[in-house]
Amino acid sequence: MLPQQSDPENREEIPMSRNAIRSIGANCALAALWPWVASAAAQEPPPPPQEPPTQESPAPPTDTNPPTPKIADGRRSSNLPVEAYAVVPGTKFLVRLEDQLDTGETRQNHRFKVRTLEPLEAGSGIYLPAGAEIAGHVSRIESAGIAGRARIWLTFDDIRTKFGPLPIVAEVVGVPGDHSVKTGPTAQEGLIEGRMSTQQAAAEAAAAAAALGAVKGVKDKDKKEIAEGAAAAAIAAYLVESGRGHEVDLPKGAKLEVELERALYLVKE
Repeated sequence: MLPQQSDPENREEIPMSRNAIRSIGANCALAALWPWVASAAAQEPPPPPQEPPTQESPAPPTDTNPPTPKIADGRRSSNLPVEAYAVVPGTKFLVRLEDQLDTGETRQNHRFKVRTLEPLEAGSGIYLPAGAEIAGHVSRIESAGIAGRARIWLTFDDIRTKFGPLPIVAEVVGVPGDHSVKTGPTAQEGLIEGRMSTQQAAAEAAAAAAALGAVKGVKDKDKKEIAEGAAAAAIAAYLVESGRGHEVDLPKGAKLEVELERALYLVKE
């Protein structure tokens, strides 16, 4: 009896059964290892909590749009405080004298005018253009005379604008370019005074007087009289010249430096 031949389909079932066995074995191995892996994972410390990223505070916005310059017209805007129209105390500016002032000729209460050479700036871009007229008067004056120092006190009354006069409280704090005069201390506001004569001028006057005082003794050929006359004349001339000051002469067109003592409001109430 001939042996039976195996079916080709049955021969292919053997490898498939082996693959199934291998898969089952791998699954069993994983199942056996899973408790150990889970236990090891449970023993590991949890990662430290991460702090949220700090956010930098935004920089304050910069004012990229400065106030638009605006010429003061005397009217006040409803959305601006009155302080926005104030030129603050301590503001210094130059003015040009429109009249001549001289301690030898000018009298007390003499009225004068000056014009601003610089704009006066308030807040929010509001300003008064240069060229505004300021009226004032000479409140006091002292001539140098023979043995004094010339002094003149200037008082400003109001500044005249296109929308009317405004009261102004200010004082002269300097006379740029004129070294023959100086302004007074704070206790004497508005004071401009002449400087005293120099020692050199007094010595020259004394020498000239000594020569003249000796003339009589020379004529009489008396040495003692020559010496006494020269000494007396020299001393007299020295005392007169050293005590004599210069008259204050402020010509038309002279520049004065002025400082506000109180706020100037560029608004007509």
